[in-house]
Amino acid sequence: MSFTELHDELRSVAQDLLAKDTDWPLLVQAGWVGVDAPDEFGGSGATFAEVAVICEEIGRAAASTAYLGGAVLGIGALLAAQSSEFRDQLLRDATTGDTRVALALPAEECPREFELATTRLGWRIHGHATFVPDAAVAQRLLLPSSDSNGEPVLVDVASAAVGLRIEEQPVLDETRRLSTVTADGVEVDAAAVWRFDGDPHARLQVLRDRAAVAVACDSLGLAQAMLDATVSYVGVRHQFGQPIGAFQAVKHACADMLVRISVARQLVTSAVNDPNEMTAAMAKAYACDTAVEVAGKAMQLHGGIGYTWESGVHVYLKRAALNRSLFGSSAAHRARLAKRYQ
Repeated sequence: MSFTELHDELRSVAQDLLAKDTDWPLLVQAGWVGVDAPDEFGGSGATFAEVAVICEEIGRAAASTAYLGGAVLGIGALLAAQSSEFRDQLLRDATTGDTRVALALPAEECPREFELATTRLGWRIHGHATFVPDAAVAQRLLLPSSDSNGEPVLVDVASAAVGLRIEEQPVLDETRRLSTVTADGVEVDAAAVWRFDGDPHARLQVLRDRAAVAVACDSLGLAQAMLDATVSYVGVRHQFGQPIGAFQAVKHACADMLVRISVARQLVTSAVNDPNEMTAAMAKAYACDTAVEVAGKAMQLHGGIGYTWESGVHVYLKRAALNRSLFGSSAAHRARLAKRYQ
């Protein structure tokens, strides 16, 4: 089976599964949680390319799952840490679904949201992070912090630890669960402080890029869903004795949507196959802007029914708007790209 055929089959299975149920145990049973985790830890030994396919299909279905926080970010962070007894055990538990993890990823403009301090009582961690995906349903929180030398480390903290608060943040998009994570002098054992595997600053940036590309994939999927729904609707909605899809203005609007999505797909594919800061920034900025534009245009082309609760278009538009803000706004990512030419 070729690489393309494998992805097509994975895409087909994902569409069938997401049409029925999105409960976490079912995602674990399907093997999605540990897609890119090594076989020795109960994973599938695949790559982020397969994770990207799943993210796109989740976006296409606008599914309410904990995949972003628990699998894309949680597993990704564990894979970025150096191997140790406690890290390896948590990775096994996470891929098998025995323990749910979440990553409180610091924003790029605020890289030290958590600080690890040494006191006479031992190590304690302070700080906070906002808009953390799926922290409310996690049993373990992974907090990127910095040690006394200013070097990034990963700190494993139980969600029920004394001094740790997880407060859900209400957002416009009801398909995601985001939280504020606050650590107020949480006591940390030495075995729970993990070094990154390789250059710590580079590894932390890879995690940020992974998050950005995952959201870009989600946006690409929901934009494609909106185009498909719109093309289907304008083919059956009649006005003046013919489908409205026969009108030139509607044709041009759908063509513009297709062009935007085609460009976004190329940028996302490049970011998945050739991951780096620049490809991730281009994919995140363009794909998320495209999703908002396409969903908005879809609402217009659906006419009056597009503005109703029953149409479901609003679900995609609100998800697209949140995606545009998660893990760096489009303006922030374009600013990163602009620095290349300064």
